[in-house]
Amino acid sequence: MNDTTYTIRIRPGDPADAPAVLDMLDAAVVWMNERGNTEQWGTMPYSRRPGGVERVERYLTENAPFIAESRGAPVGALVLDSGPSPQMPIAPAGEPERYVRLLVSDRRQAGRGIGAALLAHAVEETRRAGVELLRVDCWAGGGGELVAFYERNGFTPTERFLSGAWPGQVLARRVG
Repeated sequence: MNDTTYTIRIRPGDPADAPAVLDMLDAAVVWMNERGNTEQWGTMPYSRRPGGVERVERYLTENAPFIAESRGAPVGALVLDSGPSPQMPIAPAGEPERYVRLLVSDRRQAGRGIGAALLAHAVEETRRAGVELLRVDCWAGGGGELVAFYERNGFTPTERFLSGAWPGQVLARRVG
């Protein structure tokens, strides 16, 4: 039987979601590595990186986390903040903004619009907060596929940056 019904529900996240988010991040590293991409997130599982677990726990307690679910199971995560990570060489916008600090989906559910649904939710959360600017940064290597994903979702590339040897791109979307 071919089940074409796939609904996504987005709810606020909390610290209890850390294992599911870490599983998605670990699976994303494996998925990228299987496709020859070892530059974006390296080869070490996210949950084994120094500070990786603590970072996810902070995201789920200090920021605005959201979890996408399908049939009651987590299939994606989004974390919004009020600006870029202070560890990244990215200047604040100079105006109120919401910033996508994390966007990940369950790679077993790829192609079902989870990332797009979470970004649409980020737009609505930004509007609801009375803020007009939503920004995100991403890896700009590998032929720019990730940058193109954000462009397809209404973002416009702004400045490029390097974090060590890691090429990044900041993208912005006006939501007002």
